[in-house]
Amino acid sequence: MTEVQTQLGRPVGESDDAPSHVVVSGIQPSGTLHFGNYFGALRQHIRLHKKHHAFYFIVNYHALTTLHDRQLLRRYTMDVALDYLALGFDPEQAHLFIQSDVPQVTELAWIFYNLTSVSQLEKGVAYKDKVAQGATPTAGLFNYPVLQAADILIYGGSLVPVGADQKQHIEMTRDIAQRFNRTFCPEDDPLFPVPEPYILDDVAVVPGIDGRKMSKSYDNTIGIFDEGRELKKKVMSIVTDSTPLEDPKDPEADNVFALVKLFADSPSRERIEKLYRTGGYGYGHAKKELIAMIDDYFGDARERRRDLSQRPDYILDVLREGGHQARERAEATMQRVRDCTGLITTYEGKL
Repeated sequence: MTEVQTQLGRPVGESDDAPSHVVVSGIQPSGTLHFGNYFGALRQHIRLHKKHHAFYFIVNYHALTTLHDRQLLRRYTMDVALDYLALGFDPEQAHLFIQSDVPQVTELAWIFYNLTSVSQLEKGVAYKDKVAQGATPTAGLFNYPVLQAADILIYGGSLVPVGADQKQHIEMTRDIAQRFNRTFCPEDDPLFPVPEPYILDDVAVVPGIDGRKMSKSYDNTIGIFDEGRELKKKVMSIVTDSTPLEDPKDPEADNVFALVKLFADSPSRERIEKLYRTGGYGYGHAKKELIAMIDDYFGDARERRRDLSQRPDYILDVLREGGHQARERAEATMQRVRDCTGLITTYEGKL
């Protein structure tokens, strides 16, 4: 086994009893992170990075498909890093970095473009949904899944925590990995692992204020770090039906209760569900309880975020070191990719 192969199989220097998966995932800095981001991906990221070798990145290339304001992109990029650290990401245990700090990703994406059919991309549900919502059908948006595949495979990702709406993209990534291995690699020496999605089935979709899926595209989100008046205003505006206060209500058909289930412990959830079904308990009561639950759930993280916001140099150091580690691993991958595909380069790392 070559040195490069060793780097792809597990981080150099790790023992044979190292974690069995390389966890890879990214998140867009296209707006303030919200409950959908947290329960669909971030919560999983925080849990998994303590058990496996993990690469988490802020996908600012992807954000360019919808965000063309340089100041906002810069601000949101740093905000995402701040949010990760406040929510419990430990840079001593995994890597956090910015996508554009690893130029090898776009190099690999070009190679993958030449293995991906237009017809496969035309079936992309996420692309169709974005266009239906009014997004400009650019080449970047159309080819989004290919760049995402490069993001995952360049680090040898084998486990990808994503929201349920991203499952199709992981299936495309699996197809691309297998196609590359079949096309360019010996049968007994495939380069890329075939990654598996990691999805929490009980949190497939987080409802937004208007009842649709919580999404920045719908402008119906509640931010992870919203608090005080801003949080109260958003929660109290959650859409409900017109059932009178004294009448029984169906908790499973209510947007407020759907959010309560995410934050409440079992006894509280069961108590509120019973109150719904009994009657005499209004949606306003549920919303007030939800606000208290959110405050309790994110209280410690809010304090950490306030502290970290006063330490911008520390955040940059975390991103810089994460980017360094990611580039090393990505370049190890690209050395084999270039060799497998026959790409010749005379560049030796010096300008």
